[in-house]
Amino acid sequence: MLRFAPLMETTNSTRHHRIVVLGATGFTGRLVAEYLARTVGASLPWAIAGRSVEKLQEVHRALVAINPECAQVAVLLADVGDAESLDRLAASTQVLLTTVGPYAHYGDAVVRACVEQGTDYVDITGEPAFVKETLDRYHAAAQAKGLRIVSCCGFDSIPHDLGVLYTVLQLPEGEPISIEGMVRAKGGLSGGTWHSAINAMRDRAGSVKAARPPREPLPGGRRVRASKEGLHYDRSRKAWLAPLPTIDPSIVLRSARGLDRYGPDFSYGHFAEVRSTSVLLGGVLGLAGVAAMAQFLPTREWLLGKINPGTGPSPEQRAKGWFTVTFKARAGTKTLVTQVSGGEAGYTETSKMVAEAALCLALDRDKLPPHTGVVTTAMAMGTVLIERLQRAGMIFRVLEG
Repeated sequence: MLRFAPLMETTNSTRHHRIVVLGATGFTGRLVAEYLARTVGASLPWAIAGRSVEKLQEVHRALVAINPECAQVAVLLADVGDAESLDRLAASTQVLLTTVGPYAHYGDAVVRACVEQGTDYVDITGEPAFVKETLDRYHAAAQAKGLRIVSCCGFDSIPHDLGVLYTVLQLPEGEPISIEGMVRAKGGLSGGTWHSAINAMRDRAGSVKAARPPREPLPGGRRVRASKEGLHYDRSRKAWLAPLPTIDPSIVLRSARGLDRYGPDFSYGHFAEVRSTSVLLGGVLGLAGVAAMAQFLPTREWLLGKINPGTGPSPEQRAKGWFTVTFKARAGTKTLVTQVSGGEAGYTETSKMVAEAALCLALDRDKLPPHTGVVTTAMAMGTVLIERLQRAGMIFRVLEG
């Protein structure tokens, strides 16, 4: 049964829904909806949204099969190409969660609607250029309205951003801090992620530039900087550490710039942990080859055709997946090793992370840090979200120190 929410006053007390999942018919969006069906059922009003009536009805039936209470979950029609439908959608909810990518193509219209309608926002993008444009265009307006517009709420970049925050909080205050994050993972690949990655590689130079932290001086002479450490062998880990050119380090550095608790002088390096030299060489050559092919239309279209959007790893494949992010930290008077770990990162854990981020904004507002605008998860939700994720099964722990 389809229920449409009318455009309404933008106050939380008059909105029909606490959370709306836009893109619920996509691979990851459906996993998010299924997670909410299992964890919250109909204990709070939420909705799924998309542009296909038939696909939405299919997803709704699946949710009811998981939890009969989900018969009360609303089904809403909205199209990222229809600004009026996005305005109605944003005005109907306290938090809008979108999995519709690539965000460089489809994200800006959703953010605009949320800012104009006074709605908090979360997504799962890992696209540096989109995040930079969102920050430039919407931070001031979102901050003026007390909104939290939070990108990168999946594996990009919650384990890294909140893992560093967790680590910093174990260290003495007021001392210089340097941290290395080392990532290991096993999992599958969805069509949506593949298409986003290929399109991001097409503008690799612009993406790298967008990912660089700002250079403006910080109050009190604080310094926040990226580590200059390149490829190296870590004898204690018995592994090669290869710099990862993802959005994650720029998110960590944004959090460090916004939070004084990261100390007077903070540096962060972000690495893939590879325990085989042959795997390292194969990965470097393979990534370089795909990036080169993404620059030219014929080869880019061939790459895009390899995996169709809306497809992804099977439940059996996801069940075998896992991730760890290990952090080696040095402060003035202390060294520390911490770790964040969980199941298959790209879809099982990403759907959990973004859903818990949306629940955090919807249900824990009175506990949240004061930071608003276009902000990171560490700034917007901090330890409140860490605690939610721990209760949901993700592990944050101290290994040494």
